[in-house]
Amino acid sequence: MFHEYRDLISELKMSDRYVQALFEKHNTLDQRVKNMESRLEPGTHDEIEVLKKKKLAIKDELYGLLQKTSLNRV
Repeated sequence: MFHEYRDLISELKMSDRYVQALFEKHNTLDQRVKNMESRLEPGTHDEIEVLKKKKLAIKDELYGLLQKTSLNRV
């Protein structure tokens, strides 16, 4: 995710607790979706879609934070 910001992500994950928490939440949701889709965890199609939308909202927020941080460093 966001390969163009790989170095910045590594830095922020170590220095910014909020960014770290967002990545952890995204990863947790991603794992739940995978588990539900592979039937390792119960979940309806609608529940999976809700989780995917939450993941996307987090991803959008992370992208905005990465862009803003990157621009402030120029």
